[in-house]
Amino acid sequence: MPNLNRADAVQAVRNPLAFIADRWTPTRRTVQRAALSAVVMTVIIVVTGGAVRLTGSGLGCPTWPKCTDQSLTATSEMGFHGAIEFGNRMLTYVLCAAVGWAIIAARSQKPWRRSLTRLGWTQFWVVMGNAVLGGIVVLVGLNPYTVAAHFVLTTALLTVAVLMWQRTREGDAAPRPLVGQAIKQLVWFLVAAAGLLILVGTVVTGAGPHAGDSSDVPRMPLDWETVSKLHAVLAWIVVTLTFALWFVLKAVDAPKGPLNRTRDLFLILLAQGVIGYVQYFTDLPEVLVALHMLGSALVWIGVLRVVLSLRERPETAADVPAQAGSELSAV
Repeated sequence: MPNLNRADAVQAVRNPLAFIADRWTPTRRTVQRAALSAVVMTVIIVVTGGAVRLTGSGLGCPTWPKCTDQSLTATSEMGFHGAIEFGNRMLTYVLCAAVGWAIIAARSQKPWRRSLTRLGWTQFWVVMGNAVLGGIVVLVGLNPYTVAAHFVLTTALLTVAVLMWQRTREGDAAPRPLVGQAIKQLVWFLVAAAGLLILVGTVVTGAGPHAGDSSDVPRMPLDWETVSKLHAVLAWIVVTLTFALWFVLKAVDAPKGPLNRTRDLFLILLAQGVIGYVQYFTDLPEVLVALHMLGSALVWIGVLRVVLSLRERPETAADVPAQAGSELSAV
């Protein structure tokens, strides 16, 4: 690598993203993979966060931002729980690296698409906010309301990550609808029901037996079985809306994109439902609860992909570099 002159060094310090962008042009596939890596890492954080709670390691590091008052990292005396909790904290840095790669790749793409970079920075600030909230969760002794807020903010991060990933695979032209207004309204009912399903799921967690630590952690003062039944009813509503959407799309001969995304969501919901009922009738074994948390993230991704498949955004002339020879899929 050639030595930097003084002007280059000043630019690298003042605006490192512009410095990198001046010297590197990623391929479209690289930008897409960078955005996808942020989606994957967000899902991994959901699963590992669940593992922390399910192994009773939520207070494995009893304070924050250090692991103990004397140590930044977990010590051997803290054993298995300390290692699990500290390991999950370290994965936040991996998530930051994935989001950072997505930001750098988006900023370096030619031509520069400012909207992609903004989505990347939005993810970064949500990660920072959730890291602080995660620290508050520890400091207040795993208060179930803060734990629920922590999961909801992670779902918001997943939303932005999926949106950025989708936007890397389409152009910047004005959105062009692929379905009618009635179908859009049905989809928004589906989104609302799925969002409510996830929110009630956090209440099930907050009222349920897996408190996240071996000590006496207060739970939400609600009957767990009643909330679980409400959660199951909402799940059936989401399944019914998804099947109705697929039936309507089929009846109006809709494009393959919305049909395929709706089919994918339906299959994910069926798998999630099976896991949910099995864990309910087997007294919530930890492995199945972890799979159910993974399923929750996949369900929300599926819902978002259905929404985003209802329109297409073709490329404009400004979107296509001179060396590009193929179009990106819009779904």
